[in-house]
Amino acid sequence: MASNDTVLLETSIPYLKLHNKGKVREIFEIDGNLLLVATDRISAFDVILPNGIPHKGKVLTQMSEFWFELIGELTENHLITTSIDEIDKITEEDRDLLRGRSMLVKKVEVIPVECIVRGYIAGSGWKDYKKNNAICGISLPGDLKESDKLPEPIFTPSTKAESGHDENISFEEAVNITGRELAEEIRQKSIAIYKKASEYALTKGIIISDTKFEWGKYGDKVILIDEVLTPDSSRFWPMESYSPGKPQPSFDKQFVRDYLESCGWDKNPPPPSLPEDIIRTTSEKYLEAYTKLTGKEISN
Repeated sequence: MASNDTVLLETSIPYLKLHNKGKVREIFEIDGNLLLVATDRISAFDVILPNGIPHKGKVLTQMSEFWFELIGELTENHLITTSIDEIDKITEEDRDLLRGRSMLVKKVEVIPVECIVRGYIAGSGWKDYKKNNAICGISLPGDLKESDKLPEPIFTPSTKAESGHDENISFEEAVNITGRELAEEIRQKSIAIYKKASEYALTKGIIISDTKFEWGKYGDKVILIDEVLTPDSSRFWPMESYSPGKPQPSFDKQFVRDYLESCGWDKNPPPPSLPEDIIRTTSEKYLEAYTKLTGKEISN
């Protein structure tokens, strides 16, 4: 294992088979299930940055666990346990590094569509809207401002790229990938979860502008997988400073994207290193979002 102060940039568990390595997560196989380890790596514009963000992997894991429980009545999910001490295959030495940042989950057949739900107009949705008053083929009122709340949450899927950029697609294009019945099921479930989570978050002073879900097939069931409603997969805005007509301050990695946009990087590898103050502030934003939403401190 390689750790940098309080930052874990990569894991090595030689006695487990590596199933996959993502931008942030490393996934290992255990007895027909998967162990998802969230490192402290951060990516922006589909490029992994050289610096890690302290506590980030633990925030992603523990926030996902919180939401899986809160939305449990709406859908089953892939989580088996986040308690590393319940997994007897892990050695004592590795448990300390993996504790708080790991999920043992069911192995599923991943549905190859990113399920994005937008309740507000921001990011690539705002760019799309400015061209033709529509996002992913969904027509919207012509008088919306940047960061406005939409009349109703909308489902705007994208492709699930193995490398490079995901691309926004229309619902009918999603139907072509998954079949109509499955596309309609994941659309309905994604919007229902977004609505419940958004209503809850507002009571904690946070607006969930948009978020991304991933789904998988487990036997004959469609279940929620990966992380859910984290600062990596969502835009979280503080309600107290919400003011449409411009970009909003956020509790997510938009802060890092904004810095990278301002420093002249062309968004191609290699990426620049992040200054210490950007790393520290990003870590604080992730921790603040976790505490505001859950009422708890992150556990180590």
